[in-house]
Amino acid sequence: MTALTSRLRDNFMEPKAYKISLTIPPSFKDVLMDTVNGSMKQMFPGYDRAFSISRTEGTWRSLEGSDPYIGEVGKISVEEELRIDFAVSADDLTDVIKAIRAVHPYEEPAIDIIPLILWKDVISP
Repeated sequence: MTALTSRLRDNFMEPKAYKISLTIPPSFKDVLMDTVNGSMKQMFPGYDRAFSISRTEGTWRSLEGSDPYIGEVGKISVEEELRIDFAVSADDLTDVIKAIRAVHPYEEPAIDIIPLILWKDVISP
């Protein structure tokens, strides 16, 4: 096993960071980013509020017993959304997810939490 393979294996087993990817209505973009930014240490020295934003379209059907923010129970909804991606340290993950839940309008937001291998760990000796 090479030193790089060993480092990658160790980082994958216990990630130092995660990529968060979520969708949100466009009108909540700034409040979400400000709230998340205030709940975590910055991942990139010299920069804060580092997010990637892309337009997307979400679709779902709210079922009986749900309380949808958008749409009607029993009907298929197709809505413009934003996908927001960012990196967070493992130490801040719980606080960031709580911050997202505090401002996200959806009853069941789609929040992906993906273990991340930091590029600096790949090239560091």
